[in-house]
Amino acid sequence: MTATLDAAVDCAVSWAGPVDLPLHDELDVQAACGIMHVNGRRRGTPAPLAFDYASLTAGLLAVQGGLAARLGRMRGVPIGRVSTSVAQAALLSVSQYVAAATTEDGDVFGGPGGPPFTSADGVRFEIETLHAEPWQRFWSRLGAPDTAVRRGWRPFQHRFATATCPLPVDLHEATRRWGFGDLVAHAEAADVSVMAVSATWATPVPPPWHVTPLAAPAAQPGLGSGAGAPLDGLVVVESCRRVQGPLAGHLLRLLGATVIRVEPPDGDPLRWVPPTSRGCSARFLALNRGKRVVEADITSVRGRESVCELVAAADVFLHNWAPGKAEALALAADDLARVRPGLVYAQASGWGDRLGPRPPVGTDYVVQAYSGMAARGPSLMTLTDVLGGVVSATGVLAGLTARARTGCGQRVDSSLLSAAMTGRHARPVARVAPAVDVCTDLAALARDPRFARAVEWDGCCFVRAPWEFT
Repeated sequence: MTATLDAAVDCAVSWAGPVDLPLHDELDVQAACGIMHVNGRRRGTPAPLAFDYASLTAGLLAVQGGLAARLGRMRGVPIGRVSTSVAQAALLSVSQYVAAATTEDGDVFGGPGGPPFTSADGVRFEIETLHAEPWQRFWSRLGAPDTAVRRGWRPFQHRFATATCPLPVDLHEATRRWGFGDLVAHAEAADVSVMAVSATWATPVPPPWHVTPLAAPAAQPGLGSGAGAPLDGLVVVESCRRVQGPLAGHLLRLLGATVIRVEPPDGDPLRWVPPTSRGCSARFLALNRGKRVVEADITSVRGRESVCELVAAADVFLHNWAPGKAEALALAADDLARVRPGLVYAQASGWGDRLGPRPPVGTDYVVQAYSGMAARGPSLMTLTDVLGGVVSATGVLAGLTARARTGCGQRVDSSLLSAAMTGRHARPVARVAPAVDVCTDLAALARDPRFARAVEWDGCCFVRAPWEFT
């Protein structure tokens, strides 16, 4: 498929792209490119996602590539065409799992199993906490055995990395003894988030990203000139954790931007989550390699000054902090617009403003449950995290385009929820059996010569940029 984005830039989306396989539809792509394998880990056998996830991601990447090409042309980079593929989108969605599978030690994940849980009155639900103490309090209130609570914490904590969560059966049995209302009360008392799996898509539907102009004492005209990649010469300062924000920064780097990553003193703890490659977490590298790192304690005056010094020479500031943190640190949009007139200030949140100033923990699986995405079949793949990163990066490109046209700084808001809701109109997977072999080993996929143009090696295997610009 080819679409003309304006008089100068064409965008083409194919099924296979650089992957040398006869891929003809969504199911073929999910089978060949590892989605069925990763999604099926919780069941113990490969299983497709129930909707056109790879096609949806490819569509967003096409918009992203088109915006980047137009920005490049505004900056003197002669780009006339951008191409991407559904296969490249699928590989991007499993890129962390591919990196982990191709380390010297290889990835280790447990057997099948995992949430959602079920209450005594038949409500299916997800829970979330990022800390062991609330986890222990919640299950103790439900009367679960201490040994099961202790054994369950590690697989629960690592489910984002492994796409499986083999919990002791005692935990599932504990939730079936309580009505959902009682479970919510126990969760609130333990400081744990509980979210029922919605049977329908949430309404109203937020836009994927929202761009608004920033008031500033002066404007920075244009975006300067570039050469080569569309964002060459532009600087992004990123202060993000986990997947959504780092993936957005990663995509902007792949488009040519210089990305400066702000990490706490001694570095992001996720750097040491196994398996590692050359002393660093392979999953972390899949999202953060190639970024310049500056350590700063942003809770201190000097740390905030360091952030402001970086932003003063930047084009974009990107964060995925918890609600209210930017304002508490005096690093909100209006604060940094005074430091750098013309700044594009991007916030990638969990919920946006949907659930008020004190929402539940905004992570992948609770957003899947609330949005309605999980109604099509809950997955322990990081579906909304990946979509959230793609949506956030695309919003940044829209903000940069608005800045180039007006000379004014822009604020860009996106969320895991707004990303999940892009799946509202995705089609169900049409067939039950793919026409190609199903990948059951990501390490073998990475070494398959038919994927050679889509991946690269540097200690472990990484997925290449999902666009070609000509």
